[in-house]
Amino acid sequence: MHLPFTPNHVQLITACYPPSAALLTAGPDYRPNSQELSRLTYYAANRPGKIQKLGSELEKRMKGESRKAQAGNSRSRASLLISLSIMRALATECRRDISLLTASLMASIENTLAYLPTDLEVSAKVATLFTAWTTFTDGRLIGVDSQVTKDYMSILDRFAQMSVVDSKSSDHEFRNRTRLVGLAALTGVVTSEALYSSTSFRSQVKKIVPALIMNIHDVEISVLENETAALKVKNTSPYMAEFRTRPTVERRAASIHLHKDGEKGPSSVDIAHANLRALSSLLDHSNGAQVSLVVQAALESLDDWKGWEQVNHCCWFARRATDWAQYQYRYAVPTRLVERLQEDQDVPVARPLHSALAAMITAVFTSPTPVVNLSTSDIISNLITFILRRAAIDPDDSLLPALTKCIASLGTHVYYSDQIHDLASELISRLLSVEANGVPGKDRDSGDRSRIQAVRCLLVGLVGLIKAPEKHDIVQEAERHSSEDPSRNRAVTSTFIPSEDPQKPVRVSIEHADEHTHPSNRTKLAPEIWQDTLHVLCDESYAVRTEYVTALLFYLQEEIPKRGEYTDYDGVRRLRPLAEGPVQQASNMIAMLYGDASTRFLHALHVYLYILMTARRLGTPSVTPSPARSAADNDLVNGSANGPSSATENRDSPTHSHHARRSISIPVRLRKQSMVQQMIDQLPTDLTSSAATASDYSNALSTLTTLHENLPVRGLLTGVPFLLHLGVVLQSQSENTDLTHRVVIVQEVLVKTWLCIGKIWDCADIVKMAEEALSGIPSGSYLPKPPNREPGVFTAPDEPALIPGESSQPPRVVIDREQLLRMLVSNQNVLDATGMDEQALYRRLTADWTAESALSDATEPQSYYDALRGDGPSPRLKLAPALMHVENMSLQSLTRSTRGVGVTDLRDALEGRSSMSNPALVNKAPSISTLDHVSTSYGDSSSNRLAPSRSRPEKPKITSTPSEVRDVLNRLRIGKQNGAGNLLKASFPVLQKPETRSDTLNPPYKS
Repeated sequence: MHLPFTPNHVQLITACYPPSAALLTAGPDYRPNSQELSRLTYYAANRPGKIQKLGSELEKRMKGESRKAQAGNSRSRASLLISLSIMRALATECRRDISLLTASLMASIENTLAYLPTDLEVSAKVATLFTAWTTFTDGRLIGVDSQVTKDYMSILDRFAQMSVVDSKSSDHEFRNRTRLVGLAALTGVVTSEALYSSTSFRSQVKKIVPALIMNIHDVEISVLENETAALKVKNTSPYMAEFRTRPTVERRAASIHLHKDGEKGPSSVDIAHANLRALSSLLDHSNGAQVSLVVQAALESLDDWKGWEQVNHCCWFARRATDWAQYQYRYAVPTRLVERLQEDQDVPVARPLHSALAAMITAVFTSPTPVVNLSTSDIISNLITFILRRAAIDPDDSLLPALTKCIASLGTHVYYSDQIHDLASELISRLLSVEANGVPGKDRDSGDRSRIQAVRCLLVGLVGLIKAPEKHDIVQEAERHSSEDPSRNRAVTSTFIPSEDPQKPVRVSIEHADEHTHPSNRTKLAPEIWQDTLHVLCDESYAVRTEYVTALLFYLQEEIPKRGEYTDYDGVRRLRPLAEGPVQQASNMIAMLYGDASTRFLHALHVYLYILMTARRLGTPSVTPSPARSAADNDLVNGSANGPSSATENRDSPTHSHHARRSISIPVRLRKQSMVQQMIDQLPTDLTSSAATASDYSNALSTLTTLHENLPVRGLLTGVPFLLHLGVVLQSQSENTDLTHRVVIVQEVLVKTWLCIGKIWDCADIVKMAEEALSGIPSGSYLPKPPNREPGVFTAPDEPALIPGESSQPPRVVIDREQLLRMLVSNQNVLDATGMDEQALYRRLTADWTAESALSDATEPQSYYDALRGDGPSPRLKLAPALMHVENMSLQSLTRSTRGVGVTDLRDALEGRSSMSNPALVNKAPSISTLDHVSTSYGDSSSNRLAPSRSRPEKPKITSTPSEVRDVLNRLRIGKQNGAGNLLKASFPVLQKPETRSDTLNPPYKS
C-alpha cells in the first residue's frame, strides 16, 4: 500500500520488489517482479526526463540497503540484490539515454562495493550491472564530470584488487571465484568506449594492466601458451571483437554468474583464460599511442612488485603484446621497451630490469610476428648508444652480451631489401668512430678496456645482424617442411656427367647443394662498406683483432659477392661449360681480370695482412685531431645527421650507385686512407721484430685460406703476387738467426696457403711440394690452433699465444717459389678460369707487389673494366647534355641496366659511334646505344653518373657553331685523338692509354 501523494516513479520502483516477508525466500536469483519491472522500464524508455529521478531513487535505496546489509540484515541484503537487478534492467532498456543514468549508477556501485567488499554474491551482481553500463556507454562523461570520473576510477580500483586477491586461508576456490568476478568486470572495461574514448586512458590502464600482468606471472608458461592457443580457436564472446562496430541497440551485456555450491570451483587455468582474454582485447582495440601506454603501465607494475626476475614471463608478455596489437601499431611495443631501457643507462651496476628488458626486446624482434612501421635506424642507434655507455661505465658489464643479441635480432625480419645494408652501414660508422676515438666521455688509450669491449660488441652485433635473416628463413623453412616427406625436402641441385677421367666428374649445377636453398630477399653488404673496417685487423688490442678476424671470415664465407666464383663438390675449381654461356664466361673473366668491388676488397685485405705480419707497431698512428675532425667524429659517435645518416641519404639519387653507399663520410675516409699510408710508410723493408703474435699469424692463415676457398679466381690474381713478395722478404732474413721462430712461422703460413691453392685448383704437384715442406716440422705445426669462436656470439676474449724465445733453432720451411709458380700457370683449371695463356698469366702473377700499389688498386676503380662492361657513363652520355641544350630527363633512365655486355653491345656501340662521326649528324642529338646503360650487377659504382635534372624556367634555344661543338668534343676527349680516326679507338678511349677523365664541361654560351 502506497502512502498518499507518493510520486509515480517511486510507486513503480516499489512495485518491483516482492513483499517484505518474501524477501528472504527470493533467492537464489533475487529477481524483481517481472510484470512490474516491464512497466517500470516502459515508463523510463518513453519518458527520458524521468530517468534521473528513477536513478536517484534507486541510489538512495541501495545506499541504505548496503549500510544495513553490512550490519548483517539479511532482508536488506536481499533487497539490495533486487535493486541491483532493477538498475541493470533500466540500464539495458534505456541504453540510448544511458548517460542520464550514469551518475546514479556509478554512485550506487561505489557505495555497494565500499560497504560489502567481501560479499561475493553482491560483487557478482554489481559486476553484472557495471558490465551492462560499460557495454552501452559512449564514455563521454569520463574525464568531464568530476564526480562520475571519481566514482568510476574508484570502481576500477576495487575490481582490479579483486582480480589479484589472495586468500589468507587455504580456500583457493573462494580466491579463484573472486578473481573471476574482478576479471569479468575488467573485461567489460577493456571492451568499452569508456576506456578508449575518454581522456583518462592513461589513468585507467594504470589500474587495469597491473592486475592483468600479476595474473600472468602467477601461472606457468606452458599454461599461458595453451590458453593463448585456445583463444585463437574459440572466442567465448564473439561480441568482444566487434563491440565498437556494432550499434548500441544491437549490443548485449554479459551476465556474470557464480558457481553453485557443490560444483567444482574454477581452477587457475580458468583464471588464466579470463585474464588473457581481457589483455588481448585491450591490446587489440588500442591505437599506437594507447599500446605504448599499456606497455608503460605493464613495465611500471613490474617495477612495483619486482617482477623482473621472471624473465621468461616478461619475454612471453612482450611477444604476446606485439602479436595482439593491431598490425600497424605493433611498433609501439619494442619502441617503448627501448625507451625504458635508456632511462636507466647510467646506473653503476646492471639490474635485473636491464637484463629483462634486453631479453624482451630480443624476444619481440625474433618472434614470428613482423613489426611494421618500425624505425629500425632509430632503434639500432639507441642500442649502440646504450652499449657505448655501459662499456664506458664497466667494461665487464654483464649486460653487453644481451645487448649484442638485441642488435642482431633487428635483422630477423627484412621489411625492405636494403634494411640490413643500411643498418650495417650505420653500425660500421659508429664502430669506426669508437675504434679511432674511444667511447664517448673517455680519451682513446691503447689499454682502454672500455674501447676494446665496445668495439668487440659492435663487431659481434654486426655479424649477428647479417646472419639473422638467413637463420630466420632456415628455421621457418624447417618448420614448413617438418610435416612433409623428408625425401622431398632435399634440394637436388647437382648433376654429374661422365668425363675423360672417371675420378673427376664434371659438375653442371650452378650452386652448391644445400638443404635450405632459397633466394635471399635482401641486399648483400657491399664490399666497399666492409672495406672501411679492414684497418681494425691491425688494432693494437689482440682481443679486437681476433674478434674482427671472426667477423671477417664470416663475411668472406657468407656475404661477399662471388660472381663467377664456385667450387665443385670436392672443393676443386673447374670450368662449367654447360652451366655458363660464352657471354657470361666472358663477363665473369672481365670482372675478375680488370677488377670489381670484390677484387678491390681483396687488394685492401692483403695490404692489411701485410701490415699485420710485418709492422713493428700495430694500431693507428697518433694524430692530433683538429677541431673539425673532433666535431665530425663526435657526430659519428652520437649518430647525428652528419654521421651515420650520410650512409643512407640520397640513396635513390642517380648520382650514386645502389651498392656505392659507404659507411663513413668522405672526409673521414680520406683521413683513414692517410693513416693507412702512414702505416705503410713506417713498415720495415725486411722482417724485423714485428708486433704480431703467433695467434695473429694463425688468424692470418685462416683469412688467406678462407679467401682462396671462397674466391678462388680473385684470390689467385690478388694473392699470389702477395705471397711471392712475402717470400722474398723472408728470403732476405735467412741469415738472421735472431728471428728464426718468427721466420719459420711466416714460412709455414706461406706454405699452407700454397697447399690450399694447390687443392683448390687440383694441382697435385703443388700439393705434394707443400706437404713435403711441412713434413719437416717436428711438432707438425709452429702455429697455435685458431680460436673456435662462433660468429655473432659475444664471449670472453682469448689470450694470444706468443712466439717462443730464440733458445733453439727450429728447421726452416723452405719451398721453391719459382717452381710453384710454373706449376700453377701450367695448370689447365687455372688457365680455363682466367682465360689467359701461360705467358700472360705468368706476367700477371709475377707483377711487382707492394703495399702502395695494392692500396692504389684497392681505392682506384679499374678503368679497363668500367669501359668494357659499361659501368659509368659513356662519352656520348657526357656529350649529350652539352650539345642538346635541354634537360633530357630520359637520359637518367639509361643508368639502370643490369645486363651484361655481349657482342650485340659492341656492335651497337660501333654503329652509334659511326653515326656520331657522320658530319651530317653533327647538329642532331646523338644516338644512344646499349653501351650507354650502366650496369650495377657487380656491385660497383661510377662517380660520373648523370645528376638528376632540376626544374627551371625555360630559356631560349641557343645554337652552337661547329667550332664550339669541336671545342666540346676536344675537351671531352671525343673525336679524333692524336690524329687517328679509328672508330674502335674512339669508342673505347680508355683502352688505348690510361689517363684521368675530365669532368663534364658545359659548352660556352654566347653572351
